[in-house]
Amino acid sequence: MKLAGVTVVDLSMFLPGPHFTLMMADHGADVIRIEPPAGEPSRDYGLRLGEHSVWFRNTHRGKRSLKLNLKDPRGKALLLKLLAKADVLVEGFRPGVMKRLGLDYETVRAHAPQIIYCSISAFGQTGPYRDKPAHDMAVQALAGTLGFNRGQDGAPTNPGLPAADITSSMFALSGVLMALLKQRETGLGDYVDIAMHDSLLAWTPNYTGPAFAEHRAHDVKNERNWGGGAFYNIYRTSDDEWMVLGGMEHHFCANFLHKAGRPDLIPLCDLPPGAGQQPVKDFLREFFGARTQAEALAWLSDLDVCYAPLRSLVESFDDPNTAGREMLLHDEQGLPHIGTAIKFTREPAQIGFKVPALGEHSRQIAQALGYSDDEVGQLVRDGVI
Repeated sequence: MKLAGVTVVDLSMFLPGPHFTLMMADHGADVIRIEPPAGEPSRDYGLRLGEHSVWFRNTHRGKRSLKLNLKDPRGKALLLKLLAKADVLVEGFRPGVMKRLGLDYETVRAHAPQIIYCSISAFGQTGPYRDKPAHDMAVQALAGTLGFNRGQDGAPTNPGLPAADITSSMFALSGVLMALLKQRETGLGDYVDIAMHDSLLAWTPNYTGPAFAEHRAHDVKNERNWGGGAFYNIYRTSDDEWMVLGGMEHHFCANFLHKAGRPDLIPLCDLPPGAGQQPVKDFLREFFGARTQAEALAWLSDLDVCYAPLRSLVESFDDPNTAGREMLLHDEQGLPHIGTAIKFTREPAQIGFKVPALGEHSRQIAQALGYSDDEVGQLVRDGVI
């Protein structure tokens, strides 16, 4: 596998860091999860299936767990020994916490010059918002992306996905892989500062036209991505289901409207999104409103048009395409796992389905670092590991 031989020490919690290091574990990295004495919070979040929460299983499979009290000097010493042999350190604390623990980058680098030290935080290690606490939705609000989630009443609503968490996870993976390339050449590590806020802004090049060209806020209801375009929209069917049209290219619109007997509407589809396309939206609303979702799907089945039924997540995981792409996997107990989206031909991922118990590998890791059986036993009795 691509990352065989890479050792990752992960101190992060919740979603961005654990999701990022899961991708590394799926592709062969030895990910050692450092858990506080109380354990990773997502062990107990949400619904459980089998011995673990679904969330924890799908962010921690294939990892090893070291329960470690970093407030004890012996815990910090053990971690520094571990980092001296590792490639990557990932942490997701608020800026300043690692320095207070005596584990900031400069301190770690002195013990482990090869280490790639990745910090994931809401607003990064510098800037006016550095010390501001925030989770995903507040970051989205400040980044301007939450404001895109507005219904026809104009009111914003909670985001459907934690986009700040997801994008920062992907940028962390990208940054660490870049640093690993250089580390293999020079033997030296680096510091990777990933901000959720930065990550969201970096994903907006197709949205920044109004902001950059005209220095104005988006008129969400009249713009392409959020309902301004007739063929990039959501329509209710007669059985209270929904159909989605997701392509505004001229030939898609023409294909649909020719079959529907309304070629007169085709020129309106070439107008900018907004009021000019309202007659097309009115027609499509009536068209789908007169048909069940099944009838609409049958009518569309022979057309070259971007369309889809609106599905729930459970329906999506039941879809044969999901299984065909190996995005739904089952372990030896029959428990479901989300597959890996990074697929290689020569060295595909080999999913390690084993989910670690809290501190399951603490003794093993300490002994590999040279601690004697007596020393390990004392660390356990004192609650250090």
